[in-house]
Amino acid sequence: MLKARQMRLADLFRARDVSRIESLRLIARGAVEGLSAGRHRSAKKGSSVEFKEHRPYVPGDEVRNIDWKAFGKSDRLYIREFEEETNLRCMILVDQSGSMAYAGERALPLASTDSKPDPNGNRTDKGTDKKRKSAADGSKASPPSWWKGTKQEFACGLAASLSYLLLSNQDSVGVMTFDARIREYVPPRMLPSHLNTILGSLAIESRGGETDLGLVLRHSLSKLPRRGLVVLVSDGLGDVESLGRSLTLLRAERQDVIFLQVLDPDELDFPFDDRIEFRDLESDGRREVVDARQVRSRYVEAMQRHNATIAAACRRSRVDHLILTTDLPLVDALARFVAMRQAGPVSGSLSGSGQQAVPPDALGGAVKGVSS
Repeated sequence: MLKARQMRLADLFRARDVSRIESLRLIARGAVEGLSAGRHRSAKKGSSVEFKEHRPYVPGDEVRNIDWKAFGKSDRLYIREFEEETNLRCMILVDQSGSMAYAGERALPLASTDSKPDPNGNRTDKGTDKKRKSAADGSKASPPSWWKGTKQEFACGLAASLSYLLLSNQDSVGVMTFDARIREYVPPRMLPSHLNTILGSLAIESRGGETDLGLVLRHSLSKLPRRGLVVLVSDGLGDVESLGRSLTLLRAERQDVIFLQVLDPDELDFPFDDRIEFRDLESDGRREVVDARQVRSRYVEAMQRHNATIAAACRRSRVDHLILTTDLPLVDALARFVAMRQAGPVSGSLSGSGQQAVPPDALGGAVKGVSS
């Protein structure tokens, strides 16, 4: 009789990927510590737990759910509906297109912080993240060896942290990564060991390239659990009209949707000076030299219009929208996500950066600044 040996991460991934997976695990555990999302209410009609409401009886309804006391008082048949407490089913969609490879100098290392945030994401003690501390005392932060400060790394760290949080809460979670098409798909599961599979999919290096968020969301429909939570993690740099149509389609399929828009601070305030070269990160690597001072105001205005359009599309579709920048400690980003969920669905369009937010379309696509 053959004895199945225990599968290890090292059996499934390259050494570099295993190191990245373990780093993501530590990052996620550090970010989740002290946070609790509580239980979730299901829209599923049950026959136990907690009464929700009455509705008129229609042929085909279960006779056992008729409220005979209400019938005696009104001479009308009513059904008692209940709300049962259940586990959440969540799918996290992570953008790995070329624009997510942008890294500015203000991005923080993906590392846990010494302080713990309150439910609103505010600091409750005197701890500071390592990179901010280094500016004060000259000490150096110790980010993972693979860390470059990209939006994609922040998105993967956030997805890993959310997965850790949901699995710790005995909820089902899965992950889907994409660029121009869906690359990795991990269906929702609730076993603690499922985290290894999720981290493995997030650790695989992306191919970059262009993406169409709206098209990818439409293609993802067949893989999404019915009536679950969909968390989209992306910079949102693309066709907002297409994105809005797909968000509406997801909501029509009775999905609860959250859009976590990840941006680098550079993409909001355009801090560059003098002449500078920008490279298109999504297509052919086209380069363009511009005078930063001449285009700054036009760029910032374009970015604000873009993000305002995204926020409006989310409101129309009743989708929660949260802007997070890569200079935000991951634990604070996670706390703001939890606070938003505790406030109830569709709490509005929020900023996790204190800045306004939109895309570098004014410069012909996602950018990587290099002083000339």
